[in-house]
Amino acid sequence: MNPHEARLEALRKELAQQGLDGFVVPISDEHMSEYVGAYAQRLAWLTGFGGSAGTAAVLLGKAAIFTDGRYTLQVREQVDGRLYDYEAVPQTSVAAWLGEHAPAGARIGYDAWLHGKGWADSAARALQARGAELVAVTANPIDAIWQDRPAPSLAPALVHDDAHAGQAAHEKRAAVAAWLAAKGLDAAVISALDSAAWLLNIRGSDVEHTPVALSFVIAHADGTADLFLAPEKVTPQLTAHLGNAVRVQNRDQFVPALAALAGKQVAVDPERAVAAIFAALEQAGATCVPLTDPTVLPKALKNPVEQAGHRAAQARDGAAVARFLRWLGEVAPGGGETELSAAAALRAEREKTGVLRDLSFDTISAAGPNGASPHYKVDESTNRAIAPGSVYLVDSGGQYLDGTTDITRTVWIGPGTPPTEVRDRFTRVLKGHIALATAVFPRGTRGCQLDSFARQHLWAAGLDYAHGTGHGVGSFLAVHEGPQRIAKSAGGQAGTEQELLPGMILSNEPGYYKSGDYGIRIENLVLVEARAIAGAEGDFFGFETLTFVPIDAAMVEPALLTPAERAWWNAYHAQTQALLAPQLEGDDRVWLEAACAPL
Repeated sequence: MNPHEARLEALRKELAQQGLDGFVVPISDEHMSEYVGAYAQRLAWLTGFGGSAGTAAVLLGKAAIFTDGRYTLQVREQVDGRLYDYEAVPQTSVAAWLGEHAPAGARIGYDAWLHGKGWADSAARALQARGAELVAVTANPIDAIWQDRPAPSLAPALVHDDAHAGQAAHEKRAAVAAWLAAKGLDAAVISALDSAAWLLNIRGSDVEHTPVALSFVIAHADGTADLFLAPEKVTPQLTAHLGNAVRVQNRDQFVPALAALAGKQVAVDPERAVAAIFAALEQAGATCVPLTDPTVLPKALKNPVEQAGHRAAQARDGAAVARFLRWLGEVAPGGGETELSAAAALRAEREKTGVLRDLSFDTISAAGPNGASPHYKVDESTNRAIAPGSVYLVDSGGQYLDGTTDITRTVWIGPGTPPTEVRDRFTRVLKGHIALATAVFPRGTRGCQLDSFARQHLWAAGLDYAHGTGHGVGSFLAVHEGPQRIAKSAGGQAGTEQELLPGMILSNEPGYYKSGDYGIRIENLVLVEARAIAGAEGDFFGFETLTFVPIDAAMVEPALLTPAERAWWNAYHAQTQALLAPQLEGDDRVWLEAACAPL
């Protein structure tokens, strides 16, 4: 019996002891985070799935794992199909599956600290129609059987200096207080880790690659706030930074503090606050007002200091990636390099900057067929040699005090030239990237309205890709940040209906994936900016490109490019050379000049 089969059997025994007929296991923590600390990696421990989005539903005689299009290949490689059915979302959902498969009269458990209220309500309705019941557990049954479960991080919370934040924490609290007062509310629960970090100008190291501290905040209409975190995290520097208007309390006082809001009008974000927070407030007699976290939009609208910091971080990071690509192009055609060795070499180049705080996510270092899995994660068991005469995709980023980076480049590993099909697909992806990079749009335009700009040339050939085209990016915060997003609006994907506003940073990353063969993605970060157009009737916006690293000309079929697209390529590479050349020397600078040559 393999470890994951044994764990599934142990979970079923524990469910029986708790009087449950099933249990739902998401990738989540008490803050609805996308990326979670090791202590909260319950789905990975149970099933072996290593992606960042997924859920398992376990019944006593049947189980299924639910993932989206990014993980179609990965979930089949990592999760035993004898133990779990593979289910695709948004085509189906956990609630719908439970409504179909849960036995009549069944009691299906869930941890209310790991699910949103909307999910709990929909799952309860689906089960009720089946004659079954959704039950909030008092103790997570995974934790009861996970003997060596890591403890939550106790690393100290760190002060994020105003020189990088661009706005003092007391000013941010005052803005939230004004928002509460305008709505006649008494307080807001800030439970998302990056929201708490942004509001109080603090950071941490509690979640790998995301510089946040495990904490909750209750912001009050008088401009004060309560911060809940483990006492081991509190330093004299943090106390001095927060001042008297922020009351620091032990994390275990959060639920009693919610109870103390009895009779109050409290803003709670249904997309970012777990069901347990709503339950605690409602049980205490507080009125929950479902509103978007008031820090979300201000956090997305980068101020001038944050914008300048991003440009500096991108330039520094771009030079590191350029050095890596020069090295890769020199050594990989001889064989001997692997996905892991390449990822290590890229990290080493970033570390040479002397200011790298962390990667912004696990590097996607994908050779050949592994590139066909958009969110592939290399480890010792999957590590593949980078073969000469193949396509290599690397998606990576760094965390710096002044900015968070995220870049993808797809390159040909010589000798020889890429096959005609590869050049065709790459050039169609490039044409979509250029179309989005050069888009001009009126105020009120939403991310879903721009998504087809990036897909049009793939669609013309009967091709597509199964992930969004762009996500928001934080400032020394989460590499995936809302509320903005560029993606199809099908399935009600969060963020696609958010209008794009100046100051927002997004990725521009169309791709193409051929299962069993290769993957292609070209990703730069862009900043929404105002565009002055003579005679314009209203406000119009466009994108400033922030990421500057050469794109592999060997992958391009120039005949497919229009004169305007060729002009974009040449201008982009001229700007890349001007920005990076002063940071490079010797062979790196020679390589850069050749890589930036006009088409």
